[in-house]
Amino acid sequence: MEIITTNEALGAVCGRLSRAGFVTVDTEFMRDSTFWPILCLIQLAGPEDEVIIDPLAPGIDLAPFYDLMRNRQVVKVFHAARQDIEIFAHEGGTIPDPLFDTQVAAMVCGFGDSVGYETLVKRLAGGEVDKSSRFTDWSRRPLSEKQLNYAIKDVTYLRTIYEVLAKRLTQTKRAHWVAEEMSVLQDPETYAMRPENAWKRVKGRFRGTRGLAVLVEVAAWRERQAQERDMPRSRIMKDDALAEIATQIPRAISDLDGLRAVPKGFSNSRSAASLMEAIERGLAMKEEDIPVVEGPEPLPPGIGPLVELLKVLLKIKCEEHDVAQKLVANVADLELIAAHAEADVPALKGWRRELFGEEALKLKRGELAIGVKGKRIVLIETGKR
Repeated sequence: MEIITTNEALGAVCGRLSRAGFVTVDTEFMRDSTFWPILCLIQLAGPEDEVIIDPLAPGIDLAPFYDLMRNRQVVKVFHAARQDIEIFAHEGGTIPDPLFDTQVAAMVCGFGDSVGYETLVKRLAGGEVDKSSRFTDWSRRPLSEKQLNYAIKDVTYLRTIYEVLAKRLTQTKRAHWVAEEMSVLQDPETYAMRPENAWKRVKGRFRGTRGLAVLVEVAAWRERQAQERDMPRSRIMKDDALAEIATQIPRAISDLDGLRAVPKGFSNSRSAASLMEAIERGLAMKEEDIPVVEGPEPLPPGIGPLVELLKVLLKIKCEEHDVAQKLVANVADLELIAAHAEADVPALKGWRRELFGEEALKLKRGELAIGVKGKRIVLIETGKR
């Protein structure tokens, strides 16, 4: 294991890894008291290299690392990649390409829903991961030998896991299934932190379209404050306070003192005036600019039994192909398939359609039946067209 703290060493190791077929990647970061994650460590492993990059080392420039992440000749392997990529997208303007997520691949290979790294280490690499260093302060220096050993194992075992899963995907001809799933992780929109969309994350109730307009503006206000001050959203103002503001719609700073969820004394803070301006923007928002929030579509009468049959079919097909059900369809998808001739759901697109969608439509049209043979549930072609 090599610890990288200089630009010279970083350039050398990234140069070597740029000639590898794949590189496994993980990060350690802190986010307890900031909006943006603080990148504390980057772990990399190639077929012969095992290195830890210290992003907090004085004067270090991560440009060679981000060049490696963009190198299309090298597959970048992660486990549950989303948080790591969010950091790279924000700090380096980079989304790794090509990308392979072992959590997604494991779901395709029959390891269940959202399988953990420790499970794959045990089952595919025959190893153990010491979890005792997981919740530690990765920003403190020097790091202990125990911390470093824990960190590097997140990429050394990942090499074996990747090789086993990649081989299985080739054998089962499912590599393109995983490739389809990577498109979401590689979409810059996945990591966009746009204040105008922040209201969608707020948990809480509000009244009417005008209340929604106020919520849109006060949630955007909080998002900007959190980003500019680099503080967690909840330290600016909690969700229940935003929802209460959108419901009560205070018109003067002094009215904030009468809201239960708004922090005591907030009306005297430097942020109170800008919050009131956000409320006024919400009140002034044009009707056509207020988002439309659609509730769940009511199911047609009598469709419940068909949804239940689709659940059975989903279970049958996923067990037959050894794929996690969660990856193929959820209940909302099944309801839409039952209600519409050609629903706009993932289950009727790409590899999911191959595995389940076509059979689901056949079942709906009466071209496929579910029966019992002995103790087994079987699918029966009806011959109806």
